[in-house]
Amino acid sequence: MALVKLFGSKRKLVLTTLLICAAIFELAHCQKDAQKPRKPKLSKPKAEKSTNRGSTSVTAKPKSKVSPAAQQQTVLTQVLNRKFKKVGETISVPTGDTLELRCRGKPVQWSVPSYLEEEDEGRLRTVQHERYGALTLVNTTGADTGEYTCYPMYCEDTDCRKVYDKAITVFIFFPDPQELFVPSSDYYEVIQLRSNWPTVLPCQVTTPEAKVSLHREFPPTEVAVDGTEISFNVKKGFTIHRPRPYHAGSLYCVASLGNLRLSSTKYMLIYVNYPMAPPAPVIQASASSMVVGENLRVSCSVVGEQDVAVEFTWEYPGQEIGRPPYTQESIVPVAGGSARQQSQSVLLVDEVRDVDQGTYTCTAQNLQGVKSVSTTVKVLPKAKPKKP
Repeated sequence: MALVKLFGSKRKLVLTTLLICAAIFELAHCQKDAQKPRKPKLSKPKAEKSTNRGSTSVTAKPKSKVSPAAQQQTVLTQVLNRKFKKVGETISVPTGDTLELRCRGKPVQWSVPSYLEEEDEGRLRTVQHERYGALTLVNTTGADTGEYTCYPMYCEDTDCRKVYDKAITVFIFFPDPQELFVPSSDYYEVIQLRSNWPTVLPCQVTTPEAKVSLHREFPPTEVAVDGTEISFNVKKGFTIHRPRPYHAGSLYCVASLGNLRLSSTKYMLIYVNYPMAPPAPVIQASASSMVVGENLRVSCSVVGEQDVAVEFTWEYPGQEIGRPPYTQESIVPVAGGSARQQSQSVLLVDEVRDVDQGTYTCTAQNLQGVKSVSTTVKVLPKAKPKKP
């Protein structure tokens, strides 16, 4: 019995010893693992889950809509023998040859000389390709000389507009050995010489090699071109920068090249003194109250530049019964040597009646605008004579 107890006690002691040894071994193993360097764990980007079960997708940030015309710089080239040449400000194409231009952009719009816009022979053709627009002109003549412009277009859905700051313009000459000036159907062309605006005489030549001069028909003389008062540009013609009355008359241009000398269309220049601003009329009645039988005088005056015409019109109460207007108009210089004048219109009403009471309106108009002013006149009855 004692032996059994002793054996049981030894077994418990051995089991306990084994458990303690296992614990010590596990602790030592954990410490060893803790001393080893660990590799960093790389995290993968998580995909945003779609609302559809069984599929995942990454949502990209929406991009703003930008027109191709706003992204690219406009490039205009000329096609010559299947080669592309970037154009400058001017180019020359022999008459009879085919002109072919290409302008990068989708889409683009072309502007051509007005003569070609009205031409219906089918010589001009424009085509829009995937990345560029093409302009082709066949059987060219000197009349085709002028400006050719390519406008890139900015489009939003179906609404498109020209991008003017990216447009490219080239002036194309089509030299004609028989015609130095761009042909015109008019023998005389009337041009206004506006005192406040430069005037252009469009003596356009078909070749930049031509020498051009300006001439007056009566009396026959060559007009001096000093580059300041009058200047010449081979793409535009002659410009009178500050027109004056002595520039008026019949003028024409003469172009010469080698043994060829030709005259242009004649230009009839009519001087018109344009005012700087609309008129500022002032109205005044001889009296604000009139007695029946008295004479009324209403004046309307405008002070402005000399030689500027002012037109006056009136509205007055007597018009309702057909009373005829009596007006006097005059123009007098303003004292002080300021090159100004006073234009005046006076409305006269003889022996006023009750019907003449009301508002009198004067309207003054010049080439810059129109303005109206009004005044009111009251008509009083005659005083009854006192009884003796």
